[in-house]
Amino acid sequence: MIVTPQPQKMSIEEYLEWEPCQEIRHEYVDGEVLAMTGGTIPHNDIAINLLTLVRSQVRARGCRINMADVKVQINASSLYYYPDLIVSCDPRDLTAHKLIQYPKLIVEILSPSTESRDRGDKFTAYRNIPTLQEYVLIDSEKVSIECYRRGEGRMWLYTPYTNGDILTLESIAWEGPTELLYEDVQFFPQ
Repeated sequence: MIVTPQPQKMSIEEYLEWEPCQEIRHEYVDGEVLAMTGGTIPHNDIAINLLTLVRSQVRARGCRINMADVKVQINASSLYYYPDLIVSCDPRDLTAHKLIQYPKLIVEILSPSTESRDRGDKFTAYRNIPTLQEYVLIDSEKVSIECYRRGEGRMWLYTPYTNGDILTLESIAWEGPTELLYEDVQFFPQ
């Protein structure tokens, strides 16, 4: 998704009341509202492929899976993001209607305009969610997947994947060839 800053500042209460009435999604970062605008077709194809591949596994484990239009609350007073895919197995999230608070897996699909934010500020914030076990970054311009898994203490373990690898998502006990995530994805010439 392409992120464009909005000039207005608002309280969290104002944001939570205002945002559901908007035509496009907006993330909330420390009082600032950031509009989320459309992604590319490869971005969308990857998201659909991933959802298709893992949905039955997630549901069989009694978890919920959501895409793009569902926000995650990082903390109640300052951060709300819209990941590309989110899985929660926490009973408090299974009946949620507005946002997810206890994610187990978060996936962001990278684009040139969001990559630094997804790797930087978002990952820094996501690491503070106690229930988060994995954070996955999927490149939308080439076959490249990065998985960060919670280790002991503050440690996060890094595993890169590329063509020919078997992607393992330990948080949901799923694995499959990386090529399946990129099935029918047409990359743009660079």
